[in-house]
Amino acid sequence: MKLSVIIPVYNVERYIIRCLDSLVHQGLNEGDYEIIIVNDGSNDASMALIESYKWTHENIFVLNQENRGVGAARNTGLYVANGEYIYFLDPDDYLANDVLKTLLNYAIEHQPDVLTFKSQPTELLTLVDSKSNLNDELEIDKKSGIDYIASHGFQNEVWWYFINRNFLKSIELQFIEGRWMEDAIFTGKILVKANNVIHLPIDAHRYVRNYGSAMTSKEPNHYLKVIDDNANAAVAYHSIINNLKINNKACLVRLRAKQQSFVFFLLNRILKSTMKRSEILPLLEKMQSVNAYPLNAFIGQDYNGLGYFSIAKIFSKKYLFYFIFLVTNPFLKRSKY
Repeated sequence: MKLSVIIPVYNVERYIIRCLDSLVHQGLNEGDYEIIIVNDGSNDASMALIESYKWTHENIFVLNQENRGVGAARNTGLYVANGEYIYFLDPDDYLANDVLKTLLNYAIEHQPDVLTFKSQPTELLTLVDSKSNLNDELEIDKKSGIDYIASHGFQNEVWWYFINRNFLKSIELQFIEGRWMEDAIFTGKILVKANNVIHLPIDAHRYVRNYGSAMTSKEPNHYLKVIDDNANAAVAYHSIINNLKINNKACLVRLRAKQQSFVFFLLNRILKSTMKRSEILPLLEKMQSVNAYPLNAFIGQDYNGLGYFSIAKIFSKKYLFYFIFLVTNPFLKRSKY
């Protein structure tokens, strides 16, 4: 088995067939890859659609579990995966036609720990043509994960990567369960431990902007959870940075910027949240204790422009940020505690 595609599913009846259709139009024999669907307690029509679909595809397997979140669902899929390479695909996204065979062939031939490629954001479910010439012979440039981060930076989301299963087992890494930003922590840990990473400039993945998704929710309790989970990611990156054994300055700069990006975006959310005023300064002090605040490493190759620069400058002044929160927050009729 060459590839295991793991798809966590929770109430995605609108998208799941598009996702599965994209996986079976890849020019691969069904014996070369498996599609592992982990149903994380869906209560819509997702599973009825999947059960009907899988009868005509022997390489589609379904696992059911109580709702425990996307990290737990991915871990469940990883536990049973047989492929030489692992790919985590979200059910509301899809792949361009006929790209998987090319990606997989390069992975099998060159045996990287991690293989990366390109993604295209869209609101369409019909963007099936890749802009890449898949017949071109691509020049392979293997880098260590440290050097890859230094020269390319990296994306948080796990669907940018094929991951060698034996490498993943060797570093004994799983997703954090019960939190958002779990894939940002997962991908950061993978890349700093990878001995060889290959990037292929192939337009393969389609990221569907889903404005009704959990990550775009503005429900107050969800906002507070996202704030807390971004803070947790900043703490996790403090450990990643401190545990680096190679002193690559460019890599450290980009990892520090990534760490502070979690704080930048949580501060934006705080201004619109129901967070208590008594919680603001202690949170900022906690971020200071892990070198994630003030935002003195945020602006650089990955985050730049006047908007980022101006906001980061203001956010980095602790008491100014606190004052802005008091003045602008729409929920301040609540208790001062």
